[in-house]
Amino acid sequence: MRPILILGVDIISESPKRFAVVSWFNGRLERKGEFTLYRLIRFIQSKRPDIVAMDSVTELGDDLRKFLRALPSGTKLVQVTGRPGEQRTLQSLAREHGIRVTDRFDPYEEAKLSALLASKGVGYEVLAFEDEVIIKVTRGRSHGKGGWSQDRYRKRVHNLVRDKVREIEDRLRRADIPFDLEAEEKDYGLAKGEFKVYARREELAGLIKPMRGGDVEVRIQPVERAELGFAPLKGEEAIRERRSIIVGIDPGITVGIAAIDLNGRIVALHSERNMPVGEVFRFISDVGHPVIVATDVNPAPGFVEKIARSFKANLFVPRESLRVEEKNELLRNLGISVDDDHQRDALAAAYKAYLRLKPKLEHVDAKLREAGLTRKADEVKALVIQGYNLGEAMQRVTLHERPKEEGEAPEERPSVDVRPYIRRIRELERKIEFLERENEELREVIKEQKRVIGRLERKLVDYDEEIRRKVLRERELEAKVKRIEILEKQLREAKAVIERLSKDLVQVKRMNVVEIRGSAVPLKVMNVLSWRELQRLEREIGIKRGDVLFVVNPAGAGRGIAEELVGKGIRALITEKPLPGPVKEVLREAHLPFFTSEELDVKRVDEFAVVERETLERAIDELLAKWEEEDREREAERLLRLVEEYRIERMKELRRKAEEEAKAEHRKA
Repeated sequence: MRPILILGVDIISESPKRFAVVSWFNGRLERKGEFTLYRLIRFIQSKRPDIVAMDSVTELGDDLRKFLRALPSGTKLVQVTGRPGEQRTLQSLAREHGIRVTDRFDPYEEAKLSALLASKGVGYEVLAFEDEVIIKVTRGRSHGKGGWSQDRYRKRVHNLVRDKVREIEDRLRRADIPFDLEAEEKDYGLAKGEFKVYARREELAGLIKPMRGGDVEVRIQPVERAELGFAPLKGEEAIRERRSIIVGIDPGITVGIAAIDLNGRIVALHSERNMPVGEVFRFISDVGHPVIVATDVNPAPGFVEKIARSFKANLFVPRESLRVEEKNELLRNLGISVDDDHQRDALAAAYKAYLRLKPKLEHVDAKLREAGLTRKADEVKALVIQGYNLGEAMQRVTLHERPKEEGEAPEERPSVDVRPYIRRIRELERKIEFLERENEELREVIKEQKRVIGRLERKLVDYDEEIRRKVLRERELEAKVKRIEILEKQLREAKAVIERLSKDLVQVKRMNVVEIRGSAVPLKVMNVLSWRELQRLEREIGIKRGDVLFVVNPAGAGRGIAEELVGKGIRALITEKPLPGPVKEVLREAHLPFFTSEELDVKRVDEFAVVERETLERAIDELLAKWEEEDREREAERLLRLVEEYRIERMKELRRKAEEEAKAEHRKA
């Protein structure tokens, strides 16, 4: 069994709200300190306890709903003193369960008692949400205004919404979770989809996830109850306080509900179309506490299993689905007629469950008559159905029948001096009387102001139509003036573009004439010397051996791209700005000529550039001749260095041999 964390909470002060918190973890109590409401919520969200226990949830005041919404999934808020109208004092509950009470005015002591009682299964869980969840699937962002691209985007988003709705629908069907779907069709897709899922939010964990920030949004919202509900933590608590019943349920579009007591008498019979899960829960709760929830089909529908889990009741499933003839026979034995088939199916399921238990229940009745406990027969039967043996059930009932702490002395209350409170009440009464007089005077002022406002509003109505026409004329004139300004600006820009293109056209014509005559070489232009730009040039124009490239800005280029150009076998590289050092080194080693545009007088218009053929050929020849001369000089220098190094090494070798011969002659002598 996994460890359980329980937080006991009790209020210290109302304004501002401060709470004492004590934790219970596997039998160990620990005082956690004093928290404001905000810090308490943050603490609960970080620790994720199984239960937050209080003696009265009204201590949260107007923040109760906010507190319940902020609880993490799986955390229960429990009122240990009982459901509203049936509450008992914390101290009497503690004594009943063998818990020692010390200072009843200490908030930490009250928080500790709440945690200990909750650990023993005492109390009622506060239910803020129905067993229903709303899942909304919508577009994630605005489509924008007009245009073909916006239309395509809108259709794409509607298709994505449709796909997400289908995906959620498929997952819910495969998980056998009942739901209703409303969808708004648009553009052969869906503008939105809304699921009403008949399950708790916890049951959808890991199955449906919220989505935000993309083209599609998925929002999951539990349905809040109009009024808070209270469900017992342990089944036996409900057995003692409410009538025990066997409930049969026929789920579907029309839900059938039947309830019989543990003596086989019918206590409720109902059917209703489109009945929500929460309404089913409330109807059954009003009748009594179910110890068995029964169905007439095998396997049991998920809806019936959900109701059984909600009440912590046993689930009855027949060995095989009941036939119509068998159901009618059961109803004839009961001697009752029903309004529809749904009531028949529900009643047949409940009565079938009762007949299965009837021998055991009659045995319990016989033993209780012998023990003189017939007045508590229902409690004992319900406990036996829950799994207790007859002896344990009778012992528990007789223990609760004993008077609570006979001879317990009444609690002494400290005497209080009420005179300061009386004086304060009189002061407040005088203040209320003064405020009432002032309030009456202000009401008269408000009436006069309303009359003045009425006169002014009538005057405004007289001027309204004329002013409206004047404003419309001014707005229309202003819109036309702005339109004229925009058109004039567009005209100026168009004239400037035409003028620039005319100049470029003249230059291009001149370049074409030069190229046709064969006196010029066309250059393939790159804006920057980068891999992406090189790929663009290859894709759009192509690069072949012998091409001459022109680069506007070679800054930032490295050895890799230079080696790529060498590998492609281009004839020369011309740049508008100087090449980086590493690129120069690679091109120089490969004897690939490079120049600046100033050296060759390159003529360029936008993406076109040419250079005179004669100038280019002469520059290439001169540069290659220069590099060959430099290479010969470097090679000669290298040979001279090698000869010099050899001479030095040889002299060292001769000197070493001479020394060795001298040492050998000296030893002979």
